[in-house]
Amino acid sequence: MVFLKTVGSITWILFVLNFTFSSAFFRLEEFYRQRWLEEHISKDDLSYGSSEDRYFVQRLDHFDPFNEKTWLQRYWVNSTFHKKGGPAFLLINGESQAAEKFNKYQWKKYAQKFNATFFSLEHRFYGRSVPNNDTSTQNLVYLKSQQALADIANFIGGVANQYNIPNDTKWIVLGCSYAGSLAAWVRLKYPHLVHGAVSSSAPLLAKENFLEYYKVVRESLDSISIKPNCSGKVAEANEELGRLIQSDEGRGQVKEQFRLCFQVDNNMESISTLFSGPLNLLAYAVQYGYKRDIESFCNIMTSSNASALELYAKAMRSQLEKKHTNCWNNRYSDGIKNLKSTNKGPEDFLRQWTYQLCTEFGWYQTSNTRKSSDSTGAYIPVEYFIKKCEDIFGPKFNGLLLNRTVYETNNLYGGLKINVGNIVFTHGSIDPWHSIGITPAIPHAPNQTIIYIQGASHCEDISVPKNNTNPDVKKAQEEIANTLQSWLQN
Repeated sequence: MVFLKTVGSITWILFVLNFTFSSAFFRLEEFYRQRWLEEHISKDDLSYGSSEDRYFVQRLDHFDPFNEKTWLQRYWVNSTFHKKGGPAFLLINGESQAAEKFNKYQWKKYAQKFNATFFSLEHRFYGRSVPNNDTSTQNLVYLKSQQALADIANFIGGVANQYNIPNDTKWIVLGCSYAGSLAAWVRLKYPHLVHGAVSSSAPLLAKENFLEYYKVVRESLDSISIKPNCSGKVAEANEELGRLIQSDEGRGQVKEQFRLCFQVDNNMESISTLFSGPLNLLAYAVQYGYKRDIESFCNIMTSSNASALELYAKAMRSQLEKKHTNCWNNRYSDGIKNLKSTNKGPEDFLRQWTYQLCTEFGWYQTSNTRKSSDSTGAYIPVEYFIKKCEDIFGPKFNGLLLNRTVYETNNLYGGLKINVGNIVFTHGSIDPWHSIGITPAIPHAPNQTIIYIQGASHCEDISVPKNNTNPDVKKAQEEIANTLQSWLQN
């Protein structure tokens, strides 16, 4: 991965789900994510106290009393704003390396307002919190959300004793994306330890065939762009692409048009990799709310009377030129080889996250080719992702396993019927992940605060507001602060 500088996770990598295995596409996605981080952190936020890396001893398996193996989980603590009687805030990190400086954001403002001691905990198997520095398939069996929640519960009890935090202190957990899911789930499973949770942009419904993702991408694309029917042009381009790749001659033409490094093979793996790359690139811009990038793309798609496919290819070539890259690496086997490797540094996350998707959540951003108002025209079936699981981890990681574990995840946490109070759920209207999260359209339990932010992108409510911040985001942050105050007073 190429970063502009070292990146930590608040957790949005979840949102590299439909990744192509193209290193060039990966770099562009990281570019979008890093750009989002830098634009939403001011220099003042980066000076939020210094805090050294600390390590907490955790059990490898919280549910096997005979397994005595332990490992060290990285965390940070900051007591800059703490006053006697104040609460404890715990930032949950997700599926990427965490970094102390990413404990800033709007959560810093909440900690300051309520005189909280602030902790941040890195997720097991990510960053420098990898048991035995081992990401082999055999060791990844301990990478489960249940284990991560038990880590959080054990951590709360342990550091409360270590830092002499009174027993009546109210703990508030916070997280965004997958970490937002964990925040809600730890409140559900350990309500005696966690007084309240702020769950931002969190998907709660495990699902294999996540067709809704691109449906929202289409809707959001048309709501953001001033160009009419931009998403319709994308669907038209994909339909043309589907027809063209049915012949050897057509596949050769596609290779040249899109500047692919390799010829497209006539099989599901190669064809779905081809479709998912450009589509994902567009989805990232929508998810993170990059209106300028979307307008640039839609300007190209509506710039002439050329075929939609020619314009689509032109838009992708423009991205290559921006990155000074000669061709897109579209070879499926290269991605498999990369994700089978266990010899990676702490900044790497995709092997571990892929394992969690294969064994707990699914969340596969699929697309079908049927002609309808919500279709992208692309061929990206759920079988494509299941094949990845099998090729990376072995034949046991098949569709039957995925179906069973997705059912178990929803049965364990309740999916969209999560039944516990003192949770704030926030979602942005243009964020595709709101479609499997708690929004006002979903019946919810009492004492849950549901905030749906018009025009907001993924995790936008965690950013420190600026002059040009969406006013509805600022209102949401005020409502979050008011809700926290009510919890802490009661």
